[in-house]
Amino acid sequence: MLLLALVVSTSSFAQRDYSTNSKKAISNFEEALKYYSSKRNAEALEYLQKAIKADERFVEAYSVSGDCYADLGDFDKAIANYKKVVELNPDFMATSYKQLADVQFMTGDYESSAENYKIFLTKKRVNPKIMEQAERSLKNAEFGAEAKKKPVPFEPKNLGSNVNTEDFEYFPVLTADEQTLVFTRNKRRNGGLDYQEDFYVSFAGDDGWTTSRNLGSPINTDDNEGAQTITADGKQLFFIGCNRKQTGLGSCDIYRSMRNGDKWGIPENLGAPVNSSKWESQPSISADGKTLYFVSNRSGGLGGMDIWVTRLAPNGEWSVPRNLGDIINTPFSEETPFIHPDGKTLYFTSNGHVGMGGKDIFVTRMDSVGNWSTPVNLGYPINTWKDEQGLFVVASGKTAYFSSDRDGGAGKLDLYSFELYPDARPTQVTYVKGKVTDKLTGDPLAARFELIDVETSEVVVESTSDAVNGSFLVTLPVNHDYALNISKDKYLFYSEHFSLPAQHDMSKPYRMDVKLQPIKFGEKVVLKNIFFETASYELLPESRVELDKLVAFMNNNPTIRIEIGGHTDNVGKPEDNQLLSENRSRSVRAYLIDHGIVADRIQYKGYGEEQPIDTNETPEGRANNRRTEFKVLNGE
Repeated sequence: MLLLALVVSTSSFAQRDYSTNSKKAISNFEEALKYYSSKRNAEALEYLQKAIKADERFVEAYSVSGDCYADLGDFDKAIANYKKVVELNPDFMATSYKQLADVQFMTGDYESSAENYKIFLTKKRVNPKIMEQAERSLKNAEFGAEAKKKPVPFEPKNLGSNVNTEDFEYFPVLTADEQTLVFTRNKRRNGGLDYQEDFYVSFAGDDGWTTSRNLGSPINTDDNEGAQTITADGKQLFFIGCNRKQTGLGSCDIYRSMRNGDKWGIPENLGAPVNSSKWESQPSISADGKTLYFVSNRSGGLGGMDIWVTRLAPNGEWSVPRNLGDIINTPFSEETPFIHPDGKTLYFTSNGHVGMGGKDIFVTRMDSVGNWSTPVNLGYPINTWKDEQGLFVVASGKTAYFSSDRDGGAGKLDLYSFELYPDARPTQVTYVKGKVTDKLTGDPLAARFELIDVETSEVVVESTSDAVNGSFLVTLPVNHDYALNISKDKYLFYSEHFSLPAQHDMSKPYRMDVKLQPIKFGEKVVLKNIFFETASYELLPESRVELDKLVAFMNNNPTIRIEIGGHTDNVGKPEDNQLLSENRSRSVRAYLIDHGIVADRIQYKGYGEEQPIDTNETPEGRANNRRTEFKVLNGE
């Protein structure tokens, strides 16, 4: 927050001569100081006006009047009085120009503010800390003046009466499919004597958002809950609970609740080392639920509130939190982090980086080795001289949500959406959404799924479909090739291949309902992530991901015997296609044997173009016919 040198005590004028000889003016002024020192500004102003009426050149009266109006938030009148001070006596107090500049800054008059900060910085015998504050403020004023000359596109739209009320709505978060909105509402209770923070949920409908409803027990309690974050699939909710005697470790702690079907589980404190005896708040979870950013004033930080990160280890334990460092954190406060589903674009608020004043929203991006870029201010009018915070950007990167008390809203704080201008957008992300069921019974299955970057063999997402309804949702950054593998004990695994170009239509995410086949004689699985050079039987490196899954399947089912089948389209001579398919199936068999699978468990056969599964009249159909599959030769 901008630091104002506005506090005046009665001793400020006790040891100096007043600028007036009027006893009446002095009497009223000293009476005003008594009220001002008790923070009774309205009464103080009555006497100050009498003092000025007695002597219109009474500098001290104008100075304290400016302080009173600034305290009351009437910045226009504060400015008028401070201007009168420097007009009557430019050398009255060294801080007069800073007081004027501070209030001009708080109204967005950056150019005038910068001019007066510069004048103040020429003054001598000023407290070094106040000079340092003015130097920081001058940088902000100069930045603000330039930013206002080059506004960024910004047209916020109120989410409407189904979401916003006369109370406070803030911290909006959405699932990756943009169908579910969860937010915090601070609602009046007990006849308006106090407020209660709870989570509310609304769903996307044909005519906008549905009427919001309380998320209910066991997440909402008689205590306050807030600052929530949700995984991309909507199955994990992290949030803040404060001053909880039975489960809390510090003043505010991070909790997590897991959803099965439509029911949320009892929230659990994440415990140490994530939570401490200090203040932990404002979590933001990555799309896969494995990386958690949050805000804390714990020891080891750079000052004020800092952003920290912790990661979920394979054993289910969270790592010791790591400070994001001085590229992002400053000696002041960084808050409300939001990590986009691309996993590398972070939005946050800060009053330490150069900005428009108060808390501004910034964006930083992680490079390929994990370093963060210098934060960039999102610009005016997204940021203003007031506080801005709590930004959420949807998976596609095009739309952002935030809370604001701007004019025209329904209440104290309302939720808004706006189209985020291109330079501030994250990497494009789409998603795969579907259900996993038993092919024979149709029953939903809790199956393990992995999303793997084919080029790097890195597991991008690893999770489990919902045990109650079988649903899953996986986010996919574009401009990558992915292998999706879904597996469950006693079932044949399922594989899919996604090739997402940078120009992928984000309005057309993948919908996939997977029917897992119990292990049974004669059943076949198409291996969709086995790749060969054109007209060659040499396996490409990208095939390792799928082949290793097949090795794991064979190891997990040691009694199973399979046949590897190779298939081609009808382009070329039939005898050449037959030989090519046979050699390709032999290559796959050789890989399995080289990785420990006993040879007599694996047969191979080339079918050439004899068993098409699609038309050979289109490029897509021919691509489907060029395939490698395995067939179960015996039951489990």
